[in-house]
Amino acid sequence: MSSALDDFGGDIIEPGAAEYGSASRSLLATGTPARILRPKSTGDVRAGVRYAAEAGLVLSVRGGGHSFPGFGTNDGGVVIDLAGLADVEVLDGHVVRIGGGATWGQVATALAPHGLAISSGDTKSVGVGGLTLTGGIGWKVRKYGLALDNVAGAEVVTADGDLVYASATEHPDLFWAIRGGGGNFGIVTAFDFVAHPTTDVFFGRIAFPAAEVATVLRGWADHLRTAPEELTSIASFANPFAGGPEAPIEIQVAFDGDDEATAAAAIDPIRRLGTVVADDVTRRPYAETLVDGMIPPPGIQLVTRSAFVDEDAVTDALGILAEVGTSSGSPVIAVRSVGGAVARVPADATAYAHRRAELMVATTTAGPKPALDAARPALDALWGRLAPHVSGLYANFLSSATEQDVAGIYPPATYERLAAVKRRYDPTNLFARNHNVRP
Repeated sequence: MSSALDDFGGDIIEPGAAEYGSASRSLLATGTPARILRPKSTGDVRAGVRYAAEAGLVLSVRGGGHSFPGFGTNDGGVVIDLAGLADVEVLDGHVVRIGGGATWGQVATALAPHGLAISSGDTKSVGVGGLTLTGGIGWKVRKYGLALDNVAGAEVVTADGDLVYASATEHPDLFWAIRGGGGNFGIVTAFDFVAHPTTDVFFGRIAFPAAEVATVLRGWADHLRTAPEELTSIASFANPFAGGPEAPIEIQVAFDGDDEATAAAAIDPIRRLGTVVADDVTRRPYAETLVDGMIPPPGIQLVTRSAFVDEDAVTDALGILAEVGTSSGSPVIAVRSVGGAVARVPADATAYAHRRAELMVATTTAGPKPALDAARPALDALWGRLAPHVSGLYANFLSSATEQDVAGIYPPATYERLAAVKRRYDPTNLFARNHNVRP
């Protein structure tokens, strides 16, 4: 009896194989899939999709494997691991074709000799595909927008194993959907990004005492409202490895330019917000701003939650975060500046729906399961207090994938439009291992 895998030219890893243990895991989840497929070509991806569909097996797609809910593996199904499709090729002009299995560290390294960069995330090992399909908030976001805002087209293998090219002129409904709709519509085997010329950047952390969290946070947010869009920044505090409620508040800054005086004019107002206890901001190549991803030790789990803050709610939201972050039992809190180029894109231009937000808040709690269970009441209480002042959810910083989560990621009008695209390209919901939009 013939199988779609007769046409598969990549590696097939099954239980019992020497590499099965590592291949069956993603970064944050373990699984026991029946088969892990590692394609070497787009044709292999098509064969793998057809195999999963014909066999009626659960299908997981893995890029970088950083999905907090563990979408990159499963039990008893098929995993298509795209790591072998990681080429980065500079085409005409500033268009860059990137394989769906590439990581942002690979991309930054490949583009550096060309003096080019793409607005991306901030972690080397994060996959281009997963991050881009649901957003992409990194160190160039206020100047150049989300990662998905820089996509000009994409090769997509759909649920029937067909290969289509989605762009503004070809399959435009699919092109709209993959920019924010996640992996619901197929497997992107290659992205065409519009890169931009880049220089060195000014990057680093400025730290202030925990006692000054409230003042620094308010001043930071006020400054970002009028700061040049070359400046992107993250405020983080309550780090349990640096003292928990006594940990300094760290303001990470990235100024997208190599002129020292211009950078200082943008960054110095942050330095004046309080008592600086550390400052390591230096000029460095953009590729060096990306950090290595954290791999949790065995038995350690992460719980992440996120939401957006519009301008009129900033004061109240930051007041709550400052109070909780300097109290015992606080999760790690990070507040990211957005706005700028993100907000200039019309709200319905892509399936990413949170264009008007000024800030994105994320909390992270880490530990063995009993510790997470013990921390949950305080975490729920924090988000309950924040609820009147935040909206939406950022899919890339969520460790759950409930219907409530999906409703937070996609407002009703966005969801309805996504569901219509889903009915056309994946009517049987083969691609369900995601924040799922049902056909």
